[in-house]
Amino acid sequence: MKKILEIAPSNDQARRTLRRLEPLAAEKREKMKEEMIGKLKAMGNSLLGRFGMSVDNFQAVKDPNIGSYSISFQR
Repeated sequence: MKKILEIAPSNDQARRTLRRLEPLAAEKREKMKEEMIGKLKAMGNSLLGRFGMSVDNFQAVKDPNIGSYSISFQR
């Protein structure tokens, strides 16, 4: 749709469709992201569970200056 608007900016139908579809696509991406994070956590917990740990025992903190993350373990 965005490509159509680039080619024909006056196409009202494409503009309306894009306005309608963008929020739906964003919602779908968010649901997929949450599902994937849940699956990754479950996999991590299954591996860490063998050592008596959980994904919840780890905390990641982002350094605002550098943008890197520091990961700490908490019992």
